[in-house]
Amino acid sequence: MKISASASTPSGEDLRTRDAVARSILENGPSTAVALGERLALTPAGIRRHLDLLVGDGILEAKEPRTSIVRGRGRPSKVFVMTDYGRQNFEHSYDDLAVAALKFMSAQSGGQLVSAFAQSRAEDMERKGSAAIAKRSHKSEALATFLSEQGYAASVVARPMGEEICQHHCPIAHVAAEFPQLCEAETEVFSRLLGTHVQRLATIANGDGVCTTFIPSATTSTKSNATRKVRA
Repeated sequence: MKISASASTPSGEDLRTRDAVARSILENGPSTAVALGERLALTPAGIRRHLDLLVGDGILEAKEPRTSIVRGRGRPSKVFVMTDYGRQNFEHSYDDLAVAALKFMSAQSGGQLVSAFAQSRAEDMERKGSAAIAKRSHKSEALATFLSEQGYAASVVARPMGEEICQHHCPIAHVAAEFPQLCEAETEVFSRLLGTHVQRLATIANGDGVCTTFIPSATTSTKSNATRKVRA
């Protein structure tokens, strides 16, 4: 991403640091000033200065943490997230023409052509993803690597009942905001590639800071299937 210079940040070094701060949030998701400072080896004063400038330019936004576990005294630290304007400064594979084309298709077919396009795109992703994860034993890690190669800046986070794939960037966020069929078809692909039910918890297209997909552990999935059979 290229962040424009301003009177307060004229040096190339400052611009490179600001770019690193913004990219760190894009790739790692919403972050506190402390986490960013540690990740980028910046002083508290230094990271605050760059964050203030990025917020002032509309690249980042400071928000209250969605879930806060307060340890000790004091309020939980705010997290910094990428704004839509900030995302537009990074490389995207969508443009206004794509949205206009899908709107035209929806108007002509009542949404059927859009759904068909979403499925076609998902099938192409599935073909490429199948080849990418075929030789890897840890499928969720392999899927995250594949998604990162496709521009999604994905990572895997361990959870008590399974794992989450976090996509910190979405190349089609603005298109998917207009046409959620794209996200729905993508989620179905994840399920087929991983061979288990998955649950989409959050999406960038819906205004969240990161796309999050929960993958239950094999034990949890087996128990869930057994429960459904007993109830049936």
